[in-house]
Amino acid sequence: MDGKLVPWDDAKIHVLTHGLHYGMAVFEGIRAFSTPDGTAIFRLEEHIERFLNSAKIYRMDLGYSARELSRACVDTVRNNPAKECYIRPLAFTGYGEMGLNPLTSKISIAIATWEWPAYLGSDSTGKGVRACVSSWVRIDSRAMPVQAKSAANYANSALAKMEALSGGYDEAIFLNTQGVGAEGPGENIFRVKDGVLSTPPASSGILRGITRDTVIQFASDLHIRFFRNDATKEELYTSDEVFFSGTAAGIAKVREIDGRRIGYDGTPITDKLIKLYDEATHGRSKRYSKWLTPVSK
Repeated sequence: MDGKLVPWDDAKIHVLTHGLHYGMAVFEGIRAFSTPDGTAIFRLEEHIERFLNSAKIYRMDLGYSARELSRACVDTVRNNPAKECYIRPLAFTGYGEMGLNPLTSKISIAIATWEWPAYLGSDSTGKGVRACVSSWVRIDSRAMPVQAKSAANYANSALAKMEALSGGYDEAIFLNTQGVGAEGPGENIFRVKDGVLSTPPASSGILRGITRDTVIQFASDLHIRFFRNDATKEELYTSDEVFFSGTAAGIAKVREIDGRRIGYDGTPITDKLIKLYDEATHGRSKRYSKWLTPVSK
């Protein structure tokens, strides 16, 4: 916290912390994996770049360079026992003057790690998850900056997640204000139809995911036909394969959308991508070793 290692139970903030009241916080979700050469953080550089970009969009001066923030992530992982963990850098407007204006509050930064299994459960890479199209619409870039990974944006996600769970589903799918598929509450979405892989473009109001970018690179390397294009709700229903991607979720199959079964004939492309993602994150593919930042325990 603010440049110092702090015991878990002492990592506290004031009840009048500005960001707690007004949602002025940006964050990242990063993972460290066990590899043959020890624990390594996956795509740390890209995550920190997005963290800094989110802060810039919200006029937050973090006071640390990308290199300093990366080192802080490594130090935090190194000083905790888990060989595999989730890493959460968070920048927020701290305790200061209350009111909507955030510019009078200092910026605080915290980095936490914890052990977190696959976000959508152990079935997400095998059997797959059940999803529904949410009645809530994905926030529009004219109202909130969707390319910032902001805490405020995730109130929208929480509403969709609660709706999905209360309806007996595992996850939700957002449509955007134009009525086409955007993303999940905490994941990007891909579909496969007739051997062609696609995902909504950034112009659809999605957050550009690091795992999304990883999947796009995999598709190129595996010579899978790929396009960035919108898909209607009906096109999602009639996909051959659908999957979510995200740091927390990994690559998670979707077996059903609104009661429509997906993947009648198997999920060959998704399976290839899941396998390659597992190899890359766990250091079993030299081709992607550049994406791993080693952590000496």
